[in-house]
Amino acid sequence: MPEAARRDRVFLVVVDDSPERRIALRYACLRAKNGGGRVALLRVIEEEGTVEWAGVGAMLQEERREEAEKLLSALATEVQEITGGLPILLIREGEPRDELLALLEEDPRLSILILATAATGGAPGPLITALTGRYAPRLHVPMTIVPGNLSDEDLERVT
Repeated sequence: MPEAARRDRVFLVVVDDSPERRIALRYACLRAKNGGGRVALLRVIEEEGTVEWAGVGAMLQEERREEAEKLLSALATEVQEITGGLPILLIREGEPRDELLALLEEDPRLSILILATAATGGAPGPLITALTGRYAPRLHVPMTIVPGNLSDEDLERVT
């Protein structure tokens, strides 16, 4: 693979609150480090239900945005420690599945979507279910689904 193509690959990780996010993030970082490329982190802020006062709704939305920025900043440090480079930080508002699909359609930099399964087994999460089912035709980049029960040593071995 030409060096320019290796540098241009961007591994997208959805930053949700699931425990498997750590596995997906570590896998993406190791792939970027070992094979060339960058990591992008997407945090989707879900919209608040009906709020009677507009000012309260705006305040709640601003608080969630600040929390998202703090979380992404902390994760950016982790990404930089592993890969040596800064990640692309993305914050969107809305329904996570819809925002992820829209971002993948809009941003040509994104090359590979990285998701992880729950470590305990059971049904796949809502994003994996949607993207391997009904919404699969809208996915225009490869998707890697990492088993959520992999150890750090396993992740090192497979990347």
